[in-house]
Amino acid sequence: MQAEYTGRQVNITPALRRLGDEGIERIVKVLPKVVGAHIVLTSEKYRKTADVTVKMRAGKIVGFAESNNMETALREALNRAETQAIRSRKRIAAIKRQPKEEKIPHEVMPVRARKAVRTHEEGGDGEVAATLTAAKNNGKRSARAVLPVTVHTFPAKPPISEPHVVRSADSVAMRPMTIEEAVKEAEFRDRDVFVFRNPAGTVCVLHRKRDGKMELIEAP
Repeated sequence: MQAEYTGRQVNITPALRRLGDEGIERIVKVLPKVVGAHIVLTSEKYRKTADVTVKMRAGKIVGFAESNNMETALREALNRAETQAIRSRKRIAAIKRQPKEEKIPHEVMPVRARKAVRTHEEGGDGEVAATLTAAKNNGKRSARAVLPVTVHTFPAKPPISEPHVVRSADSVAMRPMTIEEAVKEAEFRDRDVFVFRNPAGTVCVLHRKRDGKMELIEAP
């Protein structure tokens, strides 16, 4: 699969094009549902950046890298995009392995047996037997058998488990970033929450919602 190339103050040489096509081919082998790829190469004095975007039917993968050499930046951006493709492939495989709801067997409730209907003759014999028993007990009914009952005691308050807190330094940017750079860095680090400062110094938080959209929260 051939990718689209955009050079900003950069001449797209055959070596760069060959390196980009080989990296895209490796990503296509990991994710077969790829519909397009775009590579943007930018040169600013001593700063060389490479931005690799691979579009799929259900989203996209972004790889970004910066170096003083264009080939090094492109190779690193392709490696980051390939790493994200492998993670996405494992995530899709884990979702497919989960059982469907209709395949889970429902719990069968026990059915209580109905009491047999007594016939008229059996009812007559039962009344005679009850009369004889009452005569033996001086007209008093026989006491019923006492059945043992198990009583369960429950604690007054349910135990509260202490929260398990883990500190993470991968979700915080150490240098100021624009919103586009923060989105790319969050995709690269595979984080649903990412904290950074914009060029104006305001603390911002990127939060990935359940529908896959990134929500931007700015501190007052």
